[in-house]
Amino acid sequence: MKKSLFTLLITCSSFFLPLNSLFACTRVVYKGPNGNVITARSMDWKDEIQANIWAFPRGMQRSGEVGPRSVEWTSKYGSVISSAWDIATVDGLNEKGLVANVLWLVESEYPKFDPKGSKKGISISAWAQYVLDNYATVEEAVQVLKKEPFVIVSDYVPGTKKFTTLHLSISDAKGDNAIFEYVKGKLMVHHSNKYTVMTNSPLFNEQLALDSYWKSVPGTMVLPGTNRAADRFVRASYYINAIPQTEDTRIAVASVFSVIRNCSVPFGISSETEPNISSTRWRSVADQKNMVYYFETALTPNTFWVNLKDFDLSNRGKVMKLDLSNYATYNGKTNGYFKETKAFKFLGI
Repeated sequence: MKKSLFTLLITCSSFFLPLNSLFACTRVVYKGPNGNVITARSMDWKDEIQANIWAFPRGMQRSGEVGPRSVEWTSKYGSVISSAWDIATVDGLNEKGLVANVLWLVESEYPKFDPKGSKKGISISAWAQYVLDNYATVEEAVQVLKKEPFVIVSDYVPGTKKFTTLHLSISDAKGDNAIFEYVKGKLMVHHSNKYTVMTNSPLFNEQLALDSYWKSVPGTMVLPGTNRAADRFVRASYYINAIPQTEDTRIAVASVFSVIRNCSVPFGISSETEPNISSTRWRSVADQKNMVYYFETALTPNTFWVNLKDFDLSNRGKVMKLDLSNYATYNGKTNGYFKETKAFKFLGI
């Protein structure tokens, strides 16, 4: 009987496994007692992806970087973010406790952008930053973004033949969540405080179906164990609800780190025949109650953190950067290691 059940579980799990996703990331949200909300994500990529940590104050003048029809805005909120190659914001926490994460979604298909048309555009590299700059809550962001005030404009990953296809997850200090995906040119918004887990594939409605199936299976008996997106989704869903519900920040952060590490891909693992499996390059954990942003990389195995409250994120504040290049190694609180730096320019067209 046990053997038959195990076979059935593996068969059903394999049915849901995506065969065409390019990169493998995971995002989870922990909601504990007394407003203890923590969002974590892993960044999995086949090749080295250069990350740096930036502190951006309010009042920054921004552009969507797609020419004369670019969206332009002035940041309402300061934030601490992780960049990719200093051309894009891929992860971050703003001073109101809103977190934005972008993950790969090969099924993404964006509306066509007309540089001479009436609708404005924004480079996909600035999508997450736009949200962090402008919104304090998920509800506020959803009410505006569902009206599609601009077109997402994507391009190829620099130096590759891979067209950038991303979906966006956001969570706020109240534990609300939303997922934004473009499917066949149409924006799909999934908004619920229950949407605490997301991986890079498949489409989010299929991830929900997968979650519904596995909830009927005792996690203490069997959980899918491969590095593929569907299996990581199941493990993340189970463990983020199994870890201690506590007001103790130290325990909560440690528990969330353990979940996102459990869903990571060992360093050096890749497959030419299964490009959806990629090594975890770094992980972030955002404590949205205490405004602390934690970070760790695979090649400098120390955990360090930034306290947003200790930065001047007002209009008088300076753009600051924590340089992670050349295997720079940090441990503990790193606010004092940031240096004033000119803000990077988002990659556009």
